[in-house]
Amino acid sequence: MSVAFASRPSLRGLKTTPLPLCLHSVCHSASEQPQCHHRQRSAGVPMARIPRVASLLLFLTKLSIGQRVVTVQKGPLFRAEGYPVSISCNVTGHQGPAEQHFQWSVYLPAAPAREIQIVSTQDAGFTYSVYAPRVTSRDVYVERLQGNAASLHISKLQAKDSGEYECHTPNTDGKYYGSYSAKMTLIVIPDTLSATMRPQTLSKEEGEPLELTCEAAKATAQHTHLAVAWHLLQGGGSPASEIISLSKDFTLLPGPSFAERFARGTVRLDKLGAATFRLSLGSLQPSDQGQLFCEATEWIQDPDGTWTFIAKKQTDPTTLSVQPAVRDFQVNLTAEGTFTEGKPLELVCLVLGGGRDLQLQGVWFLNGVEVARIDAGGVLGLKKDYSERASRGQLQVSKLSPKAFSLKIFAAGAEDEGAYVCAVAEMMRAPLGSWQQLQRKQSPDRHVQLRKPATRSVAVSTQNKQQAVWEGEALTLLCRADGAESLLSVSWWHVPQGQTQPEFVAGMQQDGTVQLGASYGTPPHHGRARLAKTDWATFRLEVTSTAVTDSGTYECRVFERSRSQAGGLSWTQKMPITVKSLASSLHVSLMSRQPQVKLTSTVDLACIVGAGYSDLQVPLTVTWRFQPAGSQVSHHLVRVTHNGTIEWGDFPSQFQRRTKISQSSFRSQLSIHDATEAEAGVYQCTVEVYDRNALATNSPVRASASSHPLRIVISLPESKLTVNSSSQVQELAINSNTAVECSVLSRTTGHLPLAVTWYFSPISSNASWLKILELDQTNVVKYGDGFHTPRRKQKFHAEKVSPDTFRLHILNVEDSDRGRYRCAVQEWLLSANGTGYKLGEGTSGVTELKLRPTGAEVRVSKVHRTENATEHGEAALHCSLESEGGSASLFSVMWYRITKHSGSEMLVHLQHDGLLEYGEERLRKRLHCHRASPTDFVLTLHRVAMEDAGVYWCRVAEWQLHSTPSWWVIESLDQSQRMVLTVLPSEPSFHSRICSSASLIYFLFICPFLMLLLLVSTLCLCRKARKLSALRQTSQREQALWMDLKGAGEGPATTREEQES
Repeated sequence: MSVAFASRPSLRGLKTTPLPLCLHSVCHSASEQPQCHHRQRSAGVPMARIPRVASLLLFLTKLSIGQRVVTVQKGPLFRAEGYPVSISCNVTGHQGPAEQHFQWSVYLPAAPAREIQIVSTQDAGFTYSVYAPRVTSRDVYVERLQGNAASLHISKLQAKDSGEYECHTPNTDGKYYGSYSAKMTLIVIPDTLSATMRPQTLSKEEGEPLELTCEAAKATAQHTHLAVAWHLLQGGGSPASEIISLSKDFTLLPGPSFAERFARGTVRLDKLGAATFRLSLGSLQPSDQGQLFCEATEWIQDPDGTWTFIAKKQTDPTTLSVQPAVRDFQVNLTAEGTFTEGKPLELVCLVLGGGRDLQLQGVWFLNGVEVARIDAGGVLGLKKDYSERASRGQLQVSKLSPKAFSLKIFAAGAEDEGAYVCAVAEMMRAPLGSWQQLQRKQSPDRHVQLRKPATRSVAVSTQNKQQAVWEGEALTLLCRADGAESLLSVSWWHVPQGQTQPEFVAGMQQDGTVQLGASYGTPPHHGRARLAKTDWATFRLEVTSTAVTDSGTYECRVFERSRSQAGGLSWTQKMPITVKSLASSLHVSLMSRQPQVKLTSTVDLACIVGAGYSDLQVPLTVTWRFQPAGSQVSHHLVRVTHNGTIEWGDFPSQFQRRTKISQSSFRSQLSIHDATEAEAGVYQCTVEVYDRNALATNSPVRASASSHPLRIVISLPESKLTVNSSSQVQELAINSNTAVECSVLSRTTGHLPLAVTWYFSPISSNASWLKILELDQTNVVKYGDGFHTPRRKQKFHAEKVSPDTFRLHILNVEDSDRGRYRCAVQEWLLSANGTGYKLGEGTSGVTELKLRPTGAEVRVSKVHRTENATEHGEAALHCSLESEGGSASLFSVMWYRITKHSGSEMLVHLQHDGLLEYGEERLRKRLHCHRASPTDFVLTLHRVAMEDAGVYWCRVAEWQLHSTPSWWVIESLDQSQRMVLTVLPSEPSFHSRICSSASLIYFLFICPFLMLLLLVSTLCLCRKARKLSALRQTSQREQALWMDLKGAGEGPATTREEQES
């Protein structure tokens, strides 16, 4: 352990006892805030005498009583990066309160004399910003072990955590005497541990061997030990079980479930080389299946002699499945068919077949209900009233041989009548120690009958005459028998609601011996039922803490032994009882006075519980839940348990600092101060009800209910921002300085931050507003797109004169600075989480900036000019000076055109350095501006169009060099009169004349077509006329021939015959 002694400067009002020794100390302010740290030497002690004085002081210190001593864990400690570390510190010999405070600091190797404060148990503001995020996230925290002891925990070490750590305890004594701090060294080393194994999936048969190898190595410079362990992980959510391990001190240790197999030599762990470890399982069992993996752990020995692990790695698992061997068997049950009441009854369960060394479990059932069992390990389990009978020696369950089980009832009664079944299961021991079933066989039913005794009546009532009680309250039943006084025994039975099978509650023998049922006398229900005898015939049953399942019919059975009848006489009476659920009348309401809350205001929610048992004063647990707006996930905010504990949920930590929760009987109040937009959403509260004895009995929740969802809307407050809207005009000399003022007349209460943006509009009537610069709500200046150049930033700068007054300074005013200026003011609201919200915005009036003419101004000719140009030709416009100007002057000219809709349009700018700047890029091909002579500027228009006609004018600026060679400023400005350009249409050509006449085009194209059509028609008509004339001549000849034949008679015929002959 490391111990340090130190002296402290006296605080206000305290007496100082200086120690004559060169010591380090920490100075505090009067409020004990750890803000100032320094080292000092006590005055008046020569350096040569320090060793002797120090020795004397150390001797006196050992003899002193009540001297404060701070002790820290001995170092140096070596820990691996990425793993946790804990450093303990305690203080003894102190005065004042028993609970001391601890403050932790570190001195890094890069600056060993500079203290960096980490965390304190006294002051939340003690932490330096470099450690604040880790302290907030609980990566670094202090755990108080007791009043004078604490530990510093670092959950995940980083390489930069190496250094000298100091534990300091603030003074609580009447004077400074002893040590107040101690130091130790922590060294963070790299994590060099590795563990690898090839992942695979294996399927084996029962009894086969298995070998797996794992590579584990380390490369740590310090002396460390390596431990290797093999584990088996099986399903069901159970943790991994250890198979075998090689500890840090080189000892082989088997896991609890594998100890027997390790002793037989079937489980081995061998080291094959420097970094190779082999697991051998000689004979696999079905219980070996699961996921097997190797785990390597690196250990180091601390200066105090203890061993601590500094690194741990696991390999990828190998999945193993083991197929069990099949071994079949049969089960028979032997018993007498009838028996006499009070006489012994034995049932023997025999197993036929199967292999050797079977691990068997026997279970007996009566009328389908399990009554007794004996597992493979010989552990006995009895159900219901059989456990009481066994404790009284009336029943015995035993294993007669490896394959024979016996259930013997020494005094059988009416409850032992029915159908018995014996079930036998073959079991196998699992790695975690539990039993796993391999196969199960069941015997045929065996019916056993006996004679039932006679009945007798009794009276059953409740103590308060009510047959209904609230859940969790006590139920008291009275059972009274009539007749002559006698020794009686009683048993209470309960038939749950909706069931027919009775359940034993409690019983009392004639000698006063009380037995409790399994559901009332065994943990966790021990002591829930009480049975007492008030007189010879009255028996009182009390169920101290009722549940809804206690509803049903309660039956009282009174028994009296009789010599005249075998077995005696019995009487029975029943009574229905209702246990009302606490949930049946439970309802929860969530209310808020203001569902719409202004930002930074307070959200007040009230969860009101209503129930029909408010007079019972039952404890409640209230859980608040929250679903943020726009999210589908509901978060757990806070839980106030029935014992008064407050449990915060997974919501951000800053939510706790702004939340107040209060709870009273049947009401819970949730208040969220300084509300942000993150608190907007749906809230809901859930109430859990316990019985009145929950704090003493640790009983579970009896009822629960949730309220309706309540939506809370977070809105911005109304802005009161007003900006001065009055306009003004400033007329300035060229190259002078000026300032434009923007004043806020009123604003929202709370001194909210403002953002101011300055805008500028050139003199053109169609010019848009350009952003010069913005002074945002954090006073950061951002320039607009056209004002990023160094010259623009030097010309324009903003100033915040007062919280409500802002100025824009303009230096060396030029002609291009003429125009209108205004400011836009935005009011911002900052929430608790740092988010900014714009509440309102206002715009100031316009300040117009004009230039005053100077004495030495340039003069442009004022002659009115009218120019004519021909379409498709060229036009030249002249801008003439009356004088050449000084030899040190340069000139720039800007040409404008007046349009019908947009006012003045800048066409081209010939700058003083000869550069050309066009208003629009499309004008570059058609316009050209040059200086034809010292006094003449010419604007040439190529390919003149009709739309180029209009009014033009020019503006000339004179520039002169000032102070530095690179700084040219405008000395004077002047502009010309308006110049009118007229565009005349060009002379039309022959082709253009033809193309310009639509009727002529129609004539030239349609006339030839008509002439061709007429010619074709004429030719067709002529041909047709010729054909008609030929046909007419042929017809006339034939007609003349017939006329000749008719006038001559037979003459022509004779003549023809003659000719033929």
